[in-house]
Amino acid sequence: MSLQIITDTDVVRQTIRRMAFSTGISVMMAATTLAMSLGSNPDALIRVGDVMLLSMCAATIIPAVISGILSYRSARLLQELTLTRSELSRISQTDQLTGLLNRRGFDEAAMLALRSAQQAGLPAVVFMADIDHFKSINDRFGHEFGDKALIEIAAVLREFSLARGGLVARHGGEEFAALMIGLSREQAEMYAEEIRRTCALREIRSGDICERMTISIGFTVTRGEIDLARVMRVADQALYMAKRQGRDRVVRADEMALAAA
Repeated sequence: MSLQIITDTDVVRQTIRRMAFSTGISVMMAATTLAMSLGSNPDALIRVGDVMLLSMCAATIIPAVISGILSYRSARLLQELTLTRSELSRISQTDQLTGLLNRRGFDEAAMLALRSAQQAGLPAVVFMADIDHFKSINDRFGHEFGDKALIEIAAVLREFSLARGGLVARHGGEEFAALMIGLSREQAEMYAEEIRRTCALREIRSGDICERMTISIGFTVTRGEIDLARVMRVADQALYMAKRQGRDRVVRADEMALAAA
């Protein structure tokens, strides 16, 4: 926005500017109207009826024009403010490195999705994925290559989301999250395996370095559960089991784990 109103002084100054502008327009329009109606002779005679008609026109048209001008300006400022707020909201919910939702954006959208799934009587699936041995990757090749790896894995998830639907996010560090509605356990496992295989085949290039890396995935299927934190804990437990079992694999947490969470 070109105009910044931050302090009380700014508010007063802007109000004075508006009043000065309104007064100036009123004087200018009134003078123009009088000159056109009465001419340049100050001693000229004019009928009372003409004076009344002129006064009514001036009292109606001048405020209407001024109000329209100021309303248009206010509407444009409000439009700029709305667009700015919308952009700030988008930025606050987006991971700047990968372009995916960040944890805040994912949690807000996922809670709404869980409520919708509950109302429709559909199952919901939460996936948690983690890049295997990511710390050693950073140590061996540097953080620039690590960032490239995050971007490439995020691209796989984005492509999957566009093809299959659902929410995907960088949940923090090298960890990613996804949520899909209306899947059976078999479908969820098939999709998780598809993501795992695609990531394993993805070549990650940065300068002279070319590597492939794997991910571990844990997921859980729930029906009627709207406590996102609880579901995420269970999916995270499944991810932990995938790591303990050797990584580069998919593990599902069953309903008993969800009930115990």
